[in-house]
Amino acid sequence: MSSSLRKLPPLLLLALVTALVAVACGSSDSAPSVPPGAVAVVRDKPIQKSDFDQLMKQTEQNFTAQGQEFPKVGTPEYENVKKTILDGLVQQAEWELAGEAMGVKVSDQEVEKQLDALKQQYFPGDTNDEKYKAELAKAGLTDKQVRERLKAKLLSDKIKKAVYSKVKVTDGDVQTYYTTHLADYKQPDSRDVRHILLKTKAQAEKLYEQIKSGADFAKLARKYSTDTGTAQQGGKYTAYKGRSVAPFDKFVFAAKTGELSHPIKTEFGWHVILVLSDIKPPSTTPLNKDLKSQIHTTLLQQRQKAALDKWTKDVTAKYKDDVAYAPGYAPAQAAGTTTG
Repeated sequence: MSSSLRKLPPLLLLALVTALVAVACGSSDSAPSVPPGAVAVVRDKPIQKSDFDQLMKQTEQNFTAQGQEFPKVGTPEYENVKKTILDGLVQQAEWELAGEAMGVKVSDQEVEKQLDALKQQYFPGDTNDEKYKAELAKAGLTDKQVRERLKAKLLSDKIKKAVYSKVKVTDGDVQTYYTTHLADYKQPDSRDVRHILLKTKAQAEKLYEQIKSGADFAKLARKYSTDTGTAQQGGKYTAYKGRSVAPFDKFVFAAKTGELSHPIKTEFGWHVILVLSDIKPPSTTPLNKDLKSQIHTTLLQQRQKAALDKWTKDVTAKYKDDVAYAPGYAPAQAAGTTTG
């Protein structure tokens, strides 16, 4: 979705549930004619001007709600918003056609079930749909429009599931990934330490003296350290050589076990460091069950995205010559070949 389309309230999102991504759509001499009341048509599926106008209106309302000025008509920014919305509607129509060809369908019962779930989530106890209807009126939506958007979302989900079902990752794939990315799983010298991060040298000096006098380092870290990532662990963590800021790293890997540092200044503030363990030699994370699962998930997500990208590209190409735009709505690259 374009960055110009800010986050909408939950119910308004129902009107923008399909991905509003840019797709290059053209037309030819054989492209269908755009029927009255439509801004475009994809084969036999018209894109109604009322739907387009509704999304433009909602986008403008959202800009206003976020304290942003909606682009003025005729500006490049306005045309970008307009194109983003129209591209999304064209792609939605293309997906509907592709879904029909795949035998993917969404029943009225499925839409009803999804709508009921949303009502229960956002309007609990609204037995007469009064809150739901009030929200529709506020958003300028009709119940029919909400159902249409929900149907498009459900269809999109089913298509993605069908595309993803063909994607496989084997144990051999995981092993190959691990082997070819072995450097990512190698760890340098490491050492267990505790540290307290403070804003001023004076604060660091004060705690240093307290620790030297026998104060509990972990308690002081939990109370005073500004490093939120380690404070609750009493300042404890494993430092890896070369991965910390230079002054910190230099002390940790030159100090003796049990040594306490004087306050050390880095770009983050002032540190008091206590070295807990001897230096551990470099190691390689083994391909254990947890790592196998992580790699499997990574590969599966990458391949699913690639498969969906290819499927989307193929669908766009398939219906390229079946797209036509009403005057004033064609993307710049298709402006010379639209039919009205």
